[in-house]
Order: sequence, then structure tokens, then C-alpha cells
Amino acid sequence: MTAERPGTQDAPGGGGAGDDGERPAGDEGAGAEGTLAPGRHALVVAGADAGGRLDLYVARRLALSRTQAATLVANGHVSVNGRREKASWRVRDGERVDVDVPPPPGRAIVAESLPLAVVHEDDEIVVVDKAAGMVVHPAPGNWTGTLVNALVGRGQELAEGGGEERPGLVHRLDKDTSGLLVVAKTDRAHRALSADLAARRVVRRYAAVCWGHLGEERLTVERPIGRDPRDRKRMAVVPTGKAARTDFTRLARFDSGDLLRAHLHTGRTHQIRVHLASIGHPVLGDDTYGGGGGRRLVGLPARRHFLHAAWLRLRHPGTGAEMEFRAPLPPELRQSIAALAGDPALANAVDPLAAFAFFAEE
Repeated sequence: MTAERPGTQDAPGGGGAGDDGERPAGDEGAGAEGTLAPGRHALVVAGADAGGRLDLYVARRLALSRTQAATLVANGHVSVNGRREKASWRVRDGERVDVDVPPPPGRAIVAESLPLAVVHEDDEIVVVDKAAGMVVHPAPGNWTGTLVNALVGRGQELAEGGGEERPGLVHRLDKDTSGLLVVAKTDRAHRALSADLAARRVVRRYAAVCWGHLGEERLTVERPIGRDPRDRKRMAVVPTGKAARTDFTRLARFDSGDLLRAHLHTGRTHQIRVHLASIGHPVLGDDTYGGGGGRRLVGLPARRHFLHAAWLRLRHPGTGAEMEFRAPLPPELRQSIAALAGDPALANAVDPLAAFAFFAEE
């Protein structure tokens, strides 16, 4: 069964360079308002946007503040059909608006000695099992304590391809999502992994528990995701968003929710969380998208949602060998699934997901 997707999409699908992870590095304006990947962003004016001010149009389409958009216009980083215009220019239907976002000023990454679960490491890549609560890379509000800080603190050589504050990153996970993440140590590895991610040759599967019960054992949600126009810190299913597809398979049905295997085909910000919320079954414990209530009933600690990147398959960027990595549920999620299943033994199991055939081939 495929969930209906409303509206149209203004970008083609693809798992490309950017997580719900969940999301690729440098993708999707991820995070708080005003965070936008450097480079050219091409827009075409259409529909209700026609007739509005240029600065407001750029702000809305790229999820920037009006001040940020006006600054880009004033500094010559915005063109309309190849020419510069003032912020007060009234955009017209069919006009092409190009926005060239300059890279942010560099900031040295602080090397820190932080706990880090390294699953695999060789000369080209390092695969880590990220703990919930750890931000992946430095950014305003989180310049220290991140995964990148921890890798640099190990004396890690990382590829430059991800950018000054995102060295080596090919994809990302949200702060409160745990699980597997591959990081490139060389530029060659970064290019190869990014290309494979874009071509959907990297397989990323997540364990999730949603509130309530899906209507089908297998469900594909294919709905475009973009910035929520009512709350710029959230994402939402919007007609002008980027194409996004997630396949869900129910592995177990508990009284209060379903254990799901989620397979990402694209990597939009908060993709799994937004797609499940859009069909009325938010991720258990997800305060942002409506699943935060009832934690005590299912044994979840505060500020933790039930989403874990448990299974990762990729081609080694140097040898071409197929590699597979699995990350068992962390203790807090083992406790939760034991409470959901009414089986205390699952809390002490090495890998409860195996008991629900999570790693079985489809």
C-alpha cells in the first residue's frame, strides 16, 4: 500500500548528498531556521508567490529570516533572470531566482575526548554507533560535544568534502536518534560514498515504534517534505517540499503501538518522523511531532524517541567489497520494547531486534 502524496514536488527524488537521518550532510537546510547549505539554490516563481517582494520570496522558499534574505539580496547573492534587483522587487510568474549562498566563516573544531562507540575503522572509513543525545557536527548552539569533536579528539583524519564544520560526513542522524553512521576519512571515500548514497546503493534501515497501528503490514509513504510554514523549526509534508519516500514494514503489533522497520529511499530532515506523523502514527516519544505523551507507559526516558539506525549496508569506497553493520538497541530502547511486549527478558537480550526478524531479508 502506498500513502497518497499531496501536491507536487519541486525536486526529484534521491537519497543523495544529504538524515532522517536520517539525512545527508549538507542537505535540506537542516536544523533551526537560517541554516542553509552553501552553494546555488535555483527557484522558479509560480502561483501565489507571484507579486510578492523578492526578499520575502527568498525567505519563505529557503526558510530564512527576512533579514537574512534581505542581506543576501543587498550583497549581490540573488539574481532574477540573471540580473540583480532590489529587495523590494515584485517577483513575477515564471521568473528564475538564483540564490548563491556563501560559505559561513570558518571556525576551528575543538578536539574533545568523548565516549564514542566505533563499530569499524580502516584507512578509508569509520563507522560509529552514535548515542542518543549527541549532535553530529558543530553548529550554532552546539560548538562542542558533537560526534565530529569526538572524532577529531581521537586524532582522526577526516575528509574535507563535508565542509569545515562537517568534515567527513556523508549523512547524519538527528540528535535524539541513535545508531549507525559512516564517516569518510579520505576525500576519495567521501566522493564514492556520496555517489552511492545518491544512487541508493547505501541501505539504511531503522527500528521505530509508532503510536497506534498501521492499516497494512507494509506501507510506503511517498510525500514531499519541506519546512513547516507555521513553525520554521519543524519539517512537514508540504506540496513545495522535496520528494521523500520511506518504506515501513510492521514486525510486531503491541497493545499501544507497532514495531516497524523503516527503509529510507531519500534523506530529508526528520523524514521518518514526519512521514509517520503525517499518517497519524508519530514515533513513540517524539515531542516535536506529536508522539511525546505516555512515556511512563512504555518505559522511555525523557527527551528520547524510539528511533534507531540499526542496519547499514554499503560498498567499501576503496575495495568495492560489500559491508554490513548492525547496531543492537541501546539499553533504554531495550527496556521500552520489553515494556511494550510485556516480556521482561527482552530488556536483557543482546539484540531484541533479532527476535522480531528485523534483519531478515525482504
